[in-house]
Amino acid sequence: MSKDGEEKIPKRMLILLAAIEVMRELGGEQLTLELVAKRAGVSKGGLLYHFPGKEALVNGVVEALTNSFEADLEKRIVADPISSGRWSRAYIESTFDEAGVGNDVGTVLASALFLNPESLNGIRHAYADWQLNIENDGLDPVQTTIARLAADGLWFAEMFGLAPPGKELKQRVLEALLQLTKEGN
Repeated sequence: MSKDGEEKIPKRMLILLAAIEVMRELGGEQLTLELVAKRAGVSKGGLLYHFPGKEALVNGVVEALTNSFEADLEKRIVADPISSGRWSRAYIESTFDEAGVGNDVGTVLASALFLNPESLNGIRHAYADWQLNIENDGLDPVQTTIARLAADGLWFAEMFGLAPPGKELKQRVLEALLQLTKEGN
């Protein structure tokens, strides 16, 4: 903690947050190390200490977002008292939860894809693991996969503004998808 009682954010995290902000606001094509360093309040040399180049920075952003999503999943899994389907429910709820990872991830991932398609390899592997967890969640893997794909579809519809449902309909869709993750549905 700092002298004034506030917790100090590590420089690496400040840099990642600044990169996410730039990617979200301006898109990947505007991401420069200089701009990120300025927004993070560090020197370019300080940024390069943590991320030796733009590719490493983008990889770091994707990794941080993936880790954040996985931490949210784990929190939800642990809190769910019903074991069968808990992984699928956690995935659906995290995907729907705008206060959690929300749609900011989509903008950043689209920017990362634009900058360096290989930067998404880590999240591709994570998705493969998540899908295996969903398929082995103690329920019909077809039902849980349909629920996952529908949640992803809503996320993409919101991310790209492709006629996303209104708040009330979105809530009803969430409830229907969660129902697919319960025994005897």
